[in-house]
Amino acid sequence: MGSTSDNGQPRGELTVRVIAMPADTNANGDIFGGWVLSRMDQAGGIAGVERARGRVVTIAIEAMTFIRPVRVGDVLEVYTEVEGVGRTSMRIHVEAWAARFQTHHREKVTDGTFTFVAIDDSGKPRPIPAPA
Repeated sequence: MGSTSDNGQPRGELTVRVIAMPADTNANGDIFGGWVLSRMDQAGGIAGVERARGRVVTIAIEAMTFIRPVRVGDVLEVYTEVEGVGRTSMRIHVEAWAARFQTHHREKVTDGTFTFVAIDDSGKPRPIPAPA
């Protein structure tokens, strides 16, 4: 598992918040892991675009372990934190938390580190500008 802050709160900035719907479930009634992964990739991409000030593409996702299931009605909250920036790539820590339906109790469901590359209009890697 990845790290959270000392008080058990999410690490990083809330980037995506979405409700889990019945159409997103597997045969057991839990939300597909791929649906969660897609929301995490989306959030990482948003953070990457903001940091790179332009287009980015996902090139790697470090191993992820799904800690707890996400259920219909839960609100998935995805948090991001830029961990490191190279010349054309960056590593972004992404955490997914579920705010449980009705109780609103929040539990971490998974995390991972995503690597993005900044690209130009022709799809070629481009330098990431210095922070603003």
